[in-house]
Amino acid sequence: MAVVWSSEQILALAPDAGSVKNGKALATANKWQNLGGTDRVLWGECQGSGKNPYQAQIDLTEPAFKCSCPSRKFPCKHGLGLFLLHTSHTNLFTQDALPDWVQDWIDKRSQTAQKKEEKQKAPVDEVAQAKRQQKRSDKVSAGIADLDLWLQDIISSGLADTQAQSYGFWDGMAARLVDAQAPGLARRVRQLAGIANSGQADWASKLLVALSQIHLIIQGYQRLDNLSTELAAAVRSQVGWTISQDELLGSFQRGEVTSEQDDWLVMGKSLTEDANSNLKTQRVWLLGQNSQRIALILNFAVRNQPIDISWLPGSLVPTELIFFPSSYPLRAVDRDRQDARQPETIPGDATIELAIDRYRQALIQNLWLETFPLLIKDVTPSYSAGNWSIRDREHNYLPLELADLRGWQLLAISGGRSLTLMGEWNGRQLRPLGVWHDGGYWQANVGEVW
Repeated sequence: MAVVWSSEQILALAPDAGSVKNGKALATANKWQNLGGTDRVLWGECQGSGKNPYQAQIDLTEPAFKCSCPSRKFPCKHGLGLFLLHTSHTNLFTQDALPDWVQDWIDKRSQTAQKKEEKQKAPVDEVAQAKRQQKRSDKVSAGIADLDLWLQDIISSGLADTQAQSYGFWDGMAARLVDAQAPGLARRVRQLAGIANSGQADWASKLLVALSQIHLIIQGYQRLDNLSTELAAAVRSQVGWTISQDELLGSFQRGEVTSEQDDWLVMGKSLTEDANSNLKTQRVWLLGQNSQRIALILNFAVRNQPIDISWLPGSLVPTELIFFPSSYPLRAVDRDRQDARQPETIPGDATIELAIDRYRQALIQNLWLETFPLLIKDVTPSYSAGNWSIRDREHNYLPLELADLRGWQLLAISGGRSLTLMGEWNGRQLRPLGVWHDGGYWQANVGEVW
């Protein structure tokens, strides 16, 4: 790979703090034997508690990990240790002839990629697809009609009554929407319970905003035929209608969706998990070096399933992105991705005001945006009265969603000087995901508040 992995970037791949600790402990030469590597793959054998050593290997093109140990974590401590060892002691990886167990794995990965490509090219049974979509459409319409009546009852009774409602009141409607195959609305309904019972002074205004957003989705869905193609796609997305990657590629080939060829800066990534479904969602935020276009790569995994870790935050990736249709296209998939490399310069908005204006313009086009990436240059971490924020060159401040310990770590990285910070903005606070400072990139541990 053209990109050079730092130890901080490797450790950011770890699934938890225990894996970080154990991976570091295994990044020593005396723990390994039969180390080898090529431009594509690394491998080594690590003696564990059993008779035979564990065989660990890394496909650097993504990266992807495989290990013969019984761990359910991905990557496991052996994969992390092997990767860290290669970063610090490349000279130890002397073998370049792939062992059979490594060659078999690489061959299987190539075969899987080929089958996926063939599947994408296979013709779609449009008649059967249309029948499935109509059946689901009927279910969704019925569920939305029930949701509309439910919202009217809440408004008629008054917001104060919602604080007396049990969790079952909210979960019952959410479950109804799941049955109606409208998961996007179900998620929003579940969030209402947390707002109503948050105990915050402004809970009523926040609840009214959330209810209003759901109401607008309902009204938009019931009038899809009167909306522009882009706005209708945004409304359907909020309801929970999804477009598979195969369908998206088909639309691209017919010229129905847009694409962008660029060198994409991987600004940062975050990981969230839905406690109700055990669904993990990873967001990877990209910025086109030439187009200045923002893009979002979404990856999903359930429970202990591995999740894509191929996008290296802080790197520059030449690729073509195909965008899902929307009134403000953000989500995309890539095709013909090339090797990543280190960026020569880091872009970003010069002030907080410019960054918020970029968010405002996006919100005008899609008012249901829940998170939006901000990349701001020359900001300094600031601490006051128990709260963290950043200050720009014009002495404007932006509040951060930051655990106290992580705040001090951020301040230590900056050394009290300005840095370039990227985070997810929710309209109230900025959650830091990564910073550039003194020529290096520091990434927040995925799944944590810095």
